[in-house]
Amino acid sequence: MREWMLHELTREDITSKARSGYAVVVPLAATEQHGPHLPVSTDSLICEHITTEAIKKAADRVPVLMAPVLSIGCSQHHLSFGGTLSFTSSTYLQVLKDIGESLVTDGFTKIIFLNAHGGNEPMMIQTANDLAVRHPIWTASASYWHLASAALKEMGAAEIGMVPGHAGGFETAAVLALAPEQVQRDRIQTTHPEREWITKGRPGTFLGKHRELTGVDGYTDAPYKATAEAGKKYLSCIVDCVAEWLTASVQEMEKGSGA
Repeated sequence: MREWMLHELTREDITSKARSGYAVVVPLAATEQHGPHLPVSTDSLICEHITTEAIKKAADRVPVLMAPVLSIGCSQHHLSFGGTLSFTSSTYLQVLKDIGESLVTDGFTKIIFLNAHGGNEPMMIQTANDLAVRHPIWTASASYWHLASAALKEMGAAEIGMVPGHAGGFETAAVLALAPEQVQRDRIQTTHPEREWITKGRPGTFLGKHRELTGVDGYTDAPYKATAEAGKKYLSCIVDCVAEWLTASVQEMEKGSGA
């Protein structure tokens, strides 16, 4: 039994940890098309790995639990390409709210959402705000690519494709590192039209085009430069960045609570 995995504990264990001030991390992912070569579980694979490894590191320093990965997200913009399961934005907002309310009822006062799919982000941020307004609790939320953006840029991650992109070089490298047997290598193209506007927007702004929100034909860039070695290196970097953020967030919560 892994003491930091909420879903591997009994109700008594969970209640005890809630009363002891443990924070709960809720990992958010998706089940959606990832081009012709990657599995629809791509975001969930990446999310589970990053969250699990980051929690392992953070749990040595702060009291924190990992909830089960929510493997279906808000992926409406992928439905037209097939191979996608999705909640509408209004339903997903309610799902996240219900998860948060459940954790509050369980006695937790520190709730953290960690996201691995772009379509989830607006509802995640809104939920974190709403829960903190409604209840005397702490909340936090972030998408992994924001936490690791500076470190990944310094490492030159963009050399293999858009970061994080969608089903391009970056995500393909990650899946090659985690589950290489699930990558359809014979379907990888060496050229693919790119849309610069996808990454050129200023923080806090939105620019989008019908059927091209995640690139031409549902993916952002040609993944042919991806390697398992690069994927392992970038995932390790992300895990370290996420672990540091989780640790710092829980420490701030404890300090602000007078714990």
